[in-house]
Amino acid sequence: MPVKVLGRVFRGKFVSGLKRAFRQGELVFPGGLAGKGEAFHAFLRPLFRQDWVVYAKRPFGGPEYVLHYLARYTHRVAISNHRLLSVADGKVSFRWKDYAHGGKQRKMTVTAEEFLRRFLLHLLPRGFVRIRFSGFLANRRRKQLLPLCNQLLRGGPQPTSETPASSEAKPACGWLCPCCGGTMVLIEKLTAQQIHRRPVERKSVVASP
Repeated sequence: MPVKVLGRVFRGKFVSGLKRAFRQGELVFPGGLAGKGEAFHAFLRPLFRQDWVVYAKRPFGGPEYVLHYLARYTHRVAISNHRLLSVADGKVSFRWKDYAHGGKQRKMTVTAEEFLRRFLLHLLPRGFVRIRFSGFLANRRRKQLLPLCNQLLRGGPQPTSETPASSEAKPACGWLCPCCGGTMVLIEKLTAQQIHRRPVERKSVVASP
């Protein structure tokens, strides 16, 4: 079946399933949308005005190959074991691919603490997923859905602290100035959306040690 035809068939069956679930009361709507059939059908109408994109390729050799393929995306860690060369004297050596020079294999040695720091950078926050073909991280809807997520998060109740504010509060972060070694004071946190919309003036305050 051609890919475009497959997209139309999938779109029709998916929307048909939504309508059937709505008639059977299996769809739950929050707030003022509860029980409003007009709003639901108004939501479905624009779905037929654009093509649905499907991805098709030759079938795998069997279910075992499918599991191996998906496992590389869902359970892959930051670095595989075969790239580790040695762990000795508080240092870790591993291979890495230099894409800037034709993908050549190179060797790097860092301290164990630095290796753990880099490894932990690849751990996803709670609630995030590795496969991003759907949901608020999908490329097609990310521009519209991420601001909505930020708006919903800001609208929630703010946690209140039971301890009174102190004039000698600890620094908000533990970063040190590379010039004088003083503790950096956190001024403001910016989201990715704010950084891309307008130029940001760099601000920093350095407290002498």
